[in-house]
Amino acid sequence: QVQLEESGGGLVQAGGSLRLSCVASGRTFSRAAMAWFRQAPGKEREFVAAISWSADSTYYADSVKGRFTISRDNAKNTVYLQMNNMKPEDTAVYYCASGRFPIATTTIAHYNYWGQGTQVTVSS
Repeated sequence: QVQLEESGGGLVQAGGSLRLSCVASGRTFSRAAMAWFRQAPGKEREFVAAISWSADSTYYADSVKGRFTISRDNAKNTVYLQMNNMKPEDTAVYYCASGRFPIATTTIAHYNYWGQGTQVTVSS
């Protein structure tokens, strides 16, 4: 079992920044790819960013590329999502996910442990 706990969400104005954190406990954190997904009201959960267990590869949704950065600290069992130049369309509940494999993917089915989510709201 893996437990994931997100933090860092909140309300920010357009153009502002937030940093999300996700602390993992349970099975070996460093052997799993990690990702962030988000879900806006009335929409399906969508991929945001992913990072391999060794942090040598990252992937981003086109909508956040150049604005968001995913990183991890395996010594702290923590993955981060730095969000800059935020837009109202970034408003959603953001979920941290732990992967079945060490290689990062964008496929939601490849992630089998999820946090409870943290609300991010961007005002215009």
